[in-house]
Amino acid sequence: MSNFILKIVAICSMFMDHLGYALFEKFSFFNYIGRLAFPIFAFGISEGYIHTRSKKNYIIRLLMFAIVSQVPFMLFRSMFTQGFALNIFFTLLLGLIAIIGYEQCKNKAVGILLVASLACTADLFKTDYGYWGVLAIFIFHVFKDKKYLMYLSYIALCLIKYIPLMLTTSLYFEYSLLCLCTILPLLLIHFYNGKKGPDTKYLLYGFYPVHLIVLYVINVLFI
Repeated sequence: MSNFILKIVAICSMFMDHLGYALFEKFSFFNYIGRLAFPIFAFGISEGYIHTRSKKNYIIRLLMFAIVSQVPFMLFRSMFTQGFALNIFFTLLLGLIAIIGYEQCKNKAVGILLVASLACTADLFKTDYGYWGVLAIFIFHVFKDKKYLMYLSYIALCLIKYIPLMLTTSLYFEYSLLCLCTILPLLLIHFYNGKKGPDTKYLLYGFYPVHLIVLYVINVLFI
């Protein structure tokens, strides 16, 4: 399975997730499908770090699209909540910076502290997926050569995220399914063959803000 196929799966599942919010303005079946998206994007950041020609340009690219996508993201969120948050590109950016910072630290204990501080920063500024998103990106990177340790660490991270929700709400079954669907992308990642496939560098970058605006307009005009 090439990087291109993984991206297509992630983009389609992300669209289904956001479509559910646009149609129902609350949690729905579409969100189960949507749980496939972010783990694949997180894995893509770890792969991008390895293969990019310029890490500086990679950071600038993510930052640029984070800024461009923020207004569409807030318009989209306004359909179902008034709370402020930063879009997913900010999470991906912090995850990339965490990887770069960790690799440049000669003392890995200091590197771990840096990663933890960036994860806390993600939560503080309410980026999409918050601390969990940054740590998922880091796990996919740091255990890239130890696949089963990567899988176990990622599953543990999912349990840390969802078990408190299972135990503190009446939606035990729903959150259990969300947890399972968030773990499911590991099957796709397991069959990743390391090949790039067709060049889709800007497919996600362009699709993300555009589809949010389209869903917002559809919601305003027809729902």
